[in-house]
Amino acid sequence: MEPVNGVPAWAPVAYRGPAPALVRGLKFRGARGLAGEMAAAIAAGAPEGLLTGALVPVPLPRSRLRGRGYNQAEAVARALATRTGLPVLESLERTGGQARQTGRGRGARLAGAPSVRARRLGPPRAILVDDVITTGATLAACAEALRAAGTCQVVAVSYARTPGR
Repeated sequence: MEPVNGVPAWAPVAYRGPAPALVRGLKFRGARGLAGEMAAAIAAGAPEGLLTGALVPVPLPRSRLRGRGYNQAEAVARALATRTGLPVLESLERTGGQARQTGRGRGARLAGAPSVRARRLGPPRAILVDDVITTGATLAACAEALRAAGTCQVVAVSYARTPGR
Protein backbone atom coordinates (compact mmCIF):
# COMPACT_ATOMS: atom_id res chain seq x y z
CA MET A 1 0.00 0.00 0.00
CA GLU A 2 1.25 3.41 -0.94
CA PRO A 3 -0.12 6.64 0.49
CA VAL A 4 -2.07 8.96 -1.77
CA ASN A 5 -2.23 12.48 -0.31
CA GLY A 6 -1.49 11.00 3.11
CA VAL A 7 -4.07 8.20 2.91
CA PRO A 8 -2.74 4.62 2.69
CA ALA A 9 -4.39 3.27 -0.47
CA TRP A 10 -4.51 0.07 -2.49
CA ALA A 11 -6.11 -1.05 -5.74
CA PRO A 12 -5.78 -4.41 -7.50
CA VAL A 13 -5.38 -2.94 -11.00
CA ALA A 14 -3.84 0.06 -12.73
CA TYR A 15 -6.19 2.47 -14.47
CA ARG A 16 -5.18 1.41 -17.99
CA GLY A 17 -6.00 -1.41 -20.36
CA PRO A 18 -9.56 -2.62 -19.75
CA ALA A 19 -9.95 -0.87 -16.35
CA PRO A 20 -11.12 2.54 -17.69
CA ALA A 21 -13.88 0.88 -19.73
CA LEU A 22 -15.09 -1.03 -16.66
CA VAL A 23 -15.05 2.09 -14.49
CA ARG A 24 -16.92 4.11 -17.14
CA GLY A 25 -19.43 1.29 -17.55
CA LEU A 26 -20.27 1.36 -13.86
CA LYS A 27 -20.11 5.12 -13.51
CA PHE A 28 -21.76 6.38 -16.69
CA ARG A 29 -23.60 3.49 -18.34
CA GLY A 30 -25.52 2.05 -15.41
CA ALA A 31 -23.73 -1.32 -15.52
CA ARG A 32 -24.13 -1.90 -11.78
CA GLY A 33 -23.17 -5.55 -12.09
CA LEU A 34 -19.60 -4.41 -12.68
CA ALA A 35 -19.46 -3.37 -9.01
CA GLY A 36 -19.48 -7.06 -8.10
CA GLU A 37 -16.56 -7.76 -10.44
CA MET A 38 -14.63 -4.86 -8.99
CA ALA A 39 -15.35 -5.96 -5.42
CA ALA A 40 -14.26 -9.52 -6.27
CA ALA A 41 -10.90 -8.22 -7.52
CA ILE A 42 -10.46 -6.10 -4.37
CA ALA A 43 -11.37 -8.96 -2.01
CA ALA A 44 -9.22 -11.51 -3.82
CA GLY A 45 -6.05 -9.45 -3.87
CA ALA A 46 -6.23 -7.25 -0.78
CA PRO A 47 -3.11 -7.28 1.37
CA GLU A 48 -3.50 -9.12 4.66
CA GLY A 49 -5.19 -7.01 7.32
CA LEU A 50 -6.41 -4.32 4.92
CA LEU A 51 -10.06 -5.32 4.95
CA THR A 52 -10.76 -4.82 8.65
CA GLY A 53 -13.04 -2.06 9.87
CA ALA A 54 -16.06 -0.43 8.31
CA LEU A 55 -16.47 0.23 4.59
CA VAL A 56 -17.21 3.91 3.94
CA PRO A 57 -18.14 4.75 0.35
CA VAL A 58 -16.86 8.01 -1.09
CA PRO A 59 -19.95 10.20 -1.45
CA LEU A 60 -21.23 11.79 -4.65
CA PRO A 61 -22.51 15.34 -4.89
CA ARG A 62 -26.32 15.32 -4.50
CA SER A 63 -26.87 16.56 -8.05
CA ARG A 64 -24.77 13.75 -9.51
CA LEU A 65 -26.49 11.18 -7.30
CA ARG A 66 -29.91 12.39 -8.51
CA GLY A 67 -28.81 12.31 -12.15
CA ARG A 68 -27.13 8.90 -11.98
CA GLY A 69 -29.58 7.32 -9.56
CA TYR A 70 -26.86 5.57 -7.56
CA ASN A 71 -23.38 6.08 -6.14
CA GLN A 72 -20.86 3.81 -7.87
CA ALA A 73 -18.57 3.82 -4.81
CA GLU A 74 -21.47 2.67 -2.65
CA ALA A 75 -22.24 -0.10 -5.16
CA VAL A 76 -18.64 -1.33 -4.92
CA ALA A 77 -18.70 -1.04 -1.11
CA ARG A 78 -21.95 -3.04 -0.84
CA ALA A 79 -20.61 -5.74 -3.16
CA LEU A 80 -17.41 -5.84 -1.10
CA ALA A 81 -19.48 -6.12 2.09
CA THR A 82 -21.24 -9.17 0.65
CA ARG A 83 -17.87 -10.84 0.13
CA THR A 84 -16.24 -9.84 3.41
CA GLY A 85 -19.05 -9.44 5.92
CA LEU A 86 -17.84 -5.94 6.77
CA PRO A 87 -20.43 -3.25 7.53
CA VAL A 88 -21.08 -0.37 5.15
CA LEU A 89 -21.44 3.00 6.83
CA GLU A 90 -22.62 5.96 4.81
CA SER A 91 -20.77 8.30 7.12
CA LEU A 92 -19.90 11.08 4.66
CA GLU A 93 -21.71 13.57 2.48
CA ARG A 94 -20.58 16.14 -0.04
CA THR A 95 -21.29 19.74 0.85
CA GLY A 96 -21.38 22.70 -1.48
CA GLY A 97 -20.69 22.55 -5.17
CA GLN A 98 -17.82 20.82 -6.84
CA ALA A 99 -16.46 21.13 -10.33
CA ARG A 100 -16.68 17.96 -12.40
CA GLN A 101 -13.40 16.07 -12.03
CA THR A 102 -13.59 13.97 -15.20
CA GLY A 103 -11.21 15.21 -17.87
CA ARG A 104 -9.46 17.73 -15.59
CA GLY A 105 -5.71 17.73 -15.06
CA ARG A 106 -4.04 16.87 -11.75
CA GLY A 107 -3.56 20.51 -10.67
CA ALA A 108 -7.18 21.41 -11.39
CA ARG A 109 -8.42 18.30 -9.58
CA LEU A 110 -6.36 19.06 -6.50
CA ALA A 111 -7.49 22.69 -6.49
CA GLY A 112 -11.11 21.60 -6.86
CA ALA A 113 -11.12 18.99 -4.09
CA PRO A 114 -14.61 18.37 -2.77
CA SER A 115 -15.96 19.63 0.51
CA VAL A 116 -16.97 16.67 2.62
CA ARG A 117 -18.45 16.42 6.09
CA ALA A 118 -19.23 13.53 8.37
CA ARG A 119 -22.90 12.71 8.86
CA ARG A 120 -22.23 10.80 12.07
CA LEU A 121 -19.46 9.73 14.41
CA GLY A 122 -16.76 7.99 12.41
CA PRO A 123 -15.90 4.31 12.92
CA PRO A 124 -12.62 3.53 14.74
CA ARG A 125 -11.13 2.20 11.46
CA ALA A 126 -12.58 3.29 8.15
CA ILE A 127 -11.90 1.78 4.75
CA LEU A 128 -12.78 4.41 2.16
CA VAL A 129 -14.13 2.73 -0.97
CA ASP A 130 -14.13 4.24 -4.46
CA ASP A 131 -14.11 2.96 -8.02
CA VAL A 132 -10.87 4.66 -9.07
CA ILE A 133 -8.13 6.70 -7.41
CA THR A 134 -6.72 9.47 -9.57
CA THR A 135 -5.10 12.39 -7.72
CA GLY A 136 -6.28 11.42 -4.25
CA ALA A 137 -7.89 14.83 -3.62
CA THR A 138 -11.26 13.24 -2.84
CA LEU A 139 -9.67 10.62 -0.57
CA ALA A 140 -7.83 13.31 1.39
CA ALA A 141 -11.03 15.33 1.88
CA CYS A 142 -12.93 12.22 3.00
CA ALA A 143 -10.15 11.13 5.38
CA GLU A 144 -10.01 14.60 6.93
CA ALA A 145 -13.78 14.57 7.54
CA LEU A 146 -13.63 11.08 9.09
CA ARG A 147 -10.74 12.02 11.37
CA ALA A 148 -12.64 15.12 12.49
CA ALA A 149 -15.55 12.79 13.36
CA GLY A 150 -13.37 10.58 15.56
CA THR A 151 -11.98 7.94 13.21
CA CYS A 152 -8.50 6.90 14.34
CA GLN A 153 -7.35 5.09 11.21
CA VAL A 154 -8.33 5.67 7.58
CA VAL A 155 -7.23 3.55 4.63
CA ALA A 156 -8.61 3.39 1.11
CA VAL A 157 -9.36 0.74 -1.49
CA SER A 158 -10.53 1.11 -5.05
CA TYR A 159 -10.79 -1.09 -8.06
CA ALA A 160 -8.26 0.89 -10.08
CA ARG A 161 -5.55 3.44 -9.48
CA THR A 162 -3.93 5.87 -11.89
CA PRO A 163 -0.33 4.70 -12.38
CA GLY A 164 2.11 6.74 -10.32
CA ARG A 165 -0.51 7.76 -7.76
